[in-house]
Amino acid sequence: MAHKKPNLPEKICPVCQRPFTWRKKWERDWPQVKFCSERCQRQRAK
Repeated sequence: MAHKKPNLPEKICPVCQRPFTWRKKWERDWPQVKFCSERCQRQRAK
């Protein structure tokens, strides 16, 4: 049976306007996370 995680925080990426949810690797830096991916982070300046 798959484990569901319904109560994770979400943010909206300012580049692609898509919602993205909290990930374990962002645990310590979640307040500073602004982009959903490296690709969006690179495209923000364009």
